[in-house]
Amino acid sequence: MIKKLAVVILLAAGVLASQDRFDYKVRNYFFAGFAGNATALEKGLKICESVLAENPKHAEAMVWHGAAVFYQAGQAFQKGDMQNGQEMWQRGMNEMDAAVALAPDSLGVRIPRGAVLLTASHYVPGPEMAKPLIEKGLTDFEKAYEMQSAQLDSMGTHPRGELLIGLADSYSRLGNQEKAQEFFERIQKDLKGTPYEKSAKIWLETKTLAPTQAGCLGCHTDATAAK
Repeated sequence: MIKKLAVVILLAAGVLASQDRFDYKVRNYFFAGFAGNATALEKGLKICESVLAENPKHAEAMVWHGAAVFYQAGQAFQKGDMQNGQEMWQRGMNEMDAAVALAPDSLGVRIPRGAVLLTASHYVPGPEMAKPLIEKGLTDFEKAYEMQSAQLDSMGTHPRGELLIGLADSYSRLGNQEKAQEFFERIQKDLKGTPYEKSAKIWLETKTLAPTQAGCLGCHTDATAAK
């Protein structure tokens, strides 16, 4: 889960290409940090904290900071530090939720939270813990889809594919097979010759996908970019 957060949040970079973006200031630090560069992660956190000190309601700084704390929770859990892991998990979640409450119509907020939660949902211990993450992450992707529906066909393959497969897989995992079928068929039709079409074909034949088939398809990151 930890390293995959680095590639899944890259979805935000593609989907937000036309916006005046806070993420340009921090994303390379966080991508490198999520890939194991602790110094880079600390730099990204400090930038967010500096912005939040001046403006405590800066929703994008808040959601990225929350995502980083959420990542640190995963590190703590892997080390067996359940107490600190649980505290950071809840703090990161609270920060991301607060960011969405402040800016519910911001793609720069909804996409990072949704991407993080949907990724995490594949790696938590058991469906009872996964379900609320999927439900919350799905609301973010549904909002992103609603806001971008008019220009979806003009988006690049990666951001469009990640958004559609995130929706399709989430509907499937929540038991809404009709909606899942609709989106997987759309992927198969509109994204021919891509890894997304391959995943859609697998689901349409088996009605299930492995986590590695359900997102982060064709992503690339550079863990040294923020030294």
